[in-house]
Amino acid sequence: MRHTDDKATAQAWAALGGPAGLVERVSYEGARGVLPARLPVRELARATVGVCSLAAAELLAVRGTRPVPAVRVHEGAVATAFVSERHLRVDGRIPVSFAPLSGFRRAADGWVRTHANYPHHRARLLGALGIPDTGDDRATAELLSDELATRSARSVQETVYAAGGLAVAVAPPRPTSAALPLVETRLVGQSGPRAVPVRPLPASSLPASGVRVLDLTRVIAGPVATRTLALLGADVLRVDPPWLPEDRDSHADTGFGKRSTLLDLSAPGDRAVFEDLLDSADVVVMGYRPGALDRYGLAPDALLERRPGLIVAQLCAWGWSGPWASRRGFDSLVQAASGIAAAEASADGTPGALPAQALDHGTGYLLAAAVLRALTDRQATGDGRHLRLSLAGTASWLLHDILPAPIEGGLHASRPWRARTTSPYGILDHALPPVHYDGAPRNWDRPPAEWGSDRPVWT
Repeated sequence: MRHTDDKATAQAWAALGGPAGLVERVSYEGARGVLPARLPVRELARATVGVCSLAAAELLAVRGTRPVPAVRVHEGAVATAFVSERHLRVDGRIPVSFAPLSGFRRAADGWVRTHANYPHHRARLLGALGIPDTGDDRATAELLSDELATRSARSVQETVYAAGGLAVAVAPPRPTSAALPLVETRLVGQSGPRAVPVRPLPASSLPASGVRVLDLTRVIAGPVATRTLALLGADVLRVDPPWLPEDRDSHADTGFGKRSTLLDLSAPGDRAVFEDLLDSADVVVMGYRPGALDRYGLAPDALLERRPGLIVAQLCAWGWSGPWASRRGFDSLVQAASGIAAAEASADGTPGALPAQALDHGTGYLLAAAVLRALTDRQATGDGRHLRLSLAGTASWLLHDILPAPIEGGLHASRPWRARTTSPYGILDHALPPVHYDGAPRNWDRPPAEWGSDRPVWT
C-alpha cells in the first residue's frame, strides 16, 4: 500500500468540499494492466472510488465519534467494478452490453455515434432517418450505415435528436476554457421558524445505516451511486414508472442491495404513496434530464422548500447549462461529443472508446461520495444540500485536469474481485464493490430484487 499524494484524488475531494487533511487517509494498492487508455482513466477510476471510500469513512467516524478509519483501495477491485456489466453472468449467460444499431458509423463528413439499446430509442433512430426496421439486425444495421454515409454528421445528430432519438457527431477535444465543474453543491439552511427536524443518525457499524434514499435513476451512473449507498447501509428504494421497463441485465448488475417498486406519479393513489415516502426520506437521487420531473413537483427548489434538510442529488448527461443541458445522453455519446472518442482514435482515424464506461461509473462513485459528505455535514447543522453532477463534467475533468500517475503492483486479475450470488434473476456471477475502508463490507447484504417487485414502503 502507498499513501497518496495523488492529485486526482485531492482534486475530487476538494470538489466534494471535504476537509483537506483527510485525503492523507487514502492509500492505493496498484495493479498493472488496469484500464489501459491514452487518457488517464486508471487515475480517474481509482480517485473516484478513493474519495467515495473516504466520504464513507468520514461519515462513519462522525456517527460514532471515532477516528476516521484508513482507506485502502485496490486498483484491481476498481478496474473490475468499472466494467461490472461485462463481468456479469446470469446462470452462465453473457449479457450483451450494446445493441447492433449502437456504435460508431461513418457520415458523409466524419463520424457519428448512435445509441439504440432500448427498443424506443431504436424505433426513434430508424424513424428519424426513414429507415425500415427489417427485423434482421444485420440487414437493418447495413441500411443504417448506408443512410448515414449520405448525410453530414451534424445533420444526423439534429434530425435524430428532434425525433427523440440518440446520435451525436464525433467531435475533437474541447478547449480548456469549455471545462465544466466536477461537482456543484448548494447549501440549503434550516434557520428560522420553518426549520424541519432532521432524523439524527446514531452510531452504527455502517456509514449510511438508517438513511432513506429514494432512487429515481436509470441505466448505470445513478444506479451505481445508489447501489454503493445500499452497500454502506442505506435503505434504498428505486422508483420507476410502470410504462418504462428497465433492461433486466442492467438491473441485475446495478440493483444489488436495493429494493425496486413501480409508481405512476400521475395517478392520485400512487402519488399519495410517493408523497408519504418523500415525507420521511433523507436523500432523493434523480437521474433524469433537467426539468423532466418538474411536472410532478420534484424540481429541486420545490423539494427543498418543503424539506430544507433534504439532500437532493441530481445527475445528467450534458451539464446544467447551455444548449445541450436538456438533451438525453449516455456515457458513449458524451465520450463522442466531448472529444474523448477522438483522443482515443486508432491510427486510421476510427474513433475509439474508453476501456470502460468510465464516465458512468466514475460519476456514480462521485455522486455517492457527494451524498455521504452531505450527510456528514447535516449531522452537525441539520442543513440540506442540492448536489449536481454530470457525465460531461466528469469527461471535462478527465480531458483537462487529471495527470498520469506511476504504475505499481502486480498484473491485474479480476478473479479475486468477483463473487457468485443467488438472486431472483438466477445465479449471478458479478463484480464485488471496490469501496473500501478498514471494516467496510465486502459484498452487498441482498441480491437485486426483480424490477418493480417490492412494496413502496421503507423497511
